[in-house]
Amino acid sequence: MEFLKGQREEEAKGWLLKATEVAKKALCLKAKCGAVIVKEGKIIGEGYTAPPLDKEENRVCGKDFPPGKPKYDRTCCVHAEWRAVFDALRRNSKDVKGATIYFSRVDENGGVEKSGQPLCTVCSRMVLDVGIEKFVLWHEEGIAEYLAAEFNLLSYEYKHII
Repeated sequence: MEFLKGQREEEAKGWLLKATEVAKKALCLKAKCGAVIVKEGKIIGEGYTAPPLDKEENRVCGKDFPPGKPKYDRTCCVHAEWRAVFDALRRNSKDVKGATIYFSRVDENGGVEKSGQPLCTVCSRMVLDVGIEKFVLWHEEGIAEYLAAEFNLLSYEYKHII
């Protein structure tokens, strides 16, 4: 992981703000997240958290699930990162190899909510598997760029502290 500085930080900030705008479209009741995938200076995919097909009838938030059902399997929403990957593959590019994904979350007022540590193993595996090279998050300490393989390993090491 590397905290970006100078021109690289400013460029990443611009893409993260684009991801923030995408996050404002989110239909998720729990988290308003957005992601953009950038290659060669252009957005090739974008996504936001929402139930499948953006349909409320596909929402299962708040329903009771059987004991032991993992947390990741109790969400009804498609993650922003997944949608961005699907979008890139659908619309214009089977070649996402070497691209960078920028992830942002917005608070209840539409402002940027800084990211925690890498934690979603499903997102990290998907990004790694399609060949996206880098994952960028905006932490309290600054804008951090992770190689996808590193991000994947860190997501497995994440421990939620209650």
